[in-house]
Amino acid sequence: MKNGTNLYALDISGASFTRACGGPCTEGCVTPARIGEDAWALGDSKRPDAQPLRFTTEELDAAGTDPARFGLGA
Repeated sequence: MKNGTNLYALDISGASFTRACGGPCTEGCVTPARIGEDAWALGDSKRPDAQPLRFTTEELDAAGTDPARFGLGA
């Protein structure tokens, strides 16, 4: 992702969100989707109408989140 790119300016209307649970989904799950070369949107399965948060791969790595763990290419 190029420095200065506004992740919230990226169009996510065609993004394919995947339910990613760490165990039984009783409390809700994160729903990640790739939205660019180095950009991700993360939604909340308990709040599907809420605007997804957006992160770079580097930010997800810093948070200990690996999209590959959920079958998504990094």
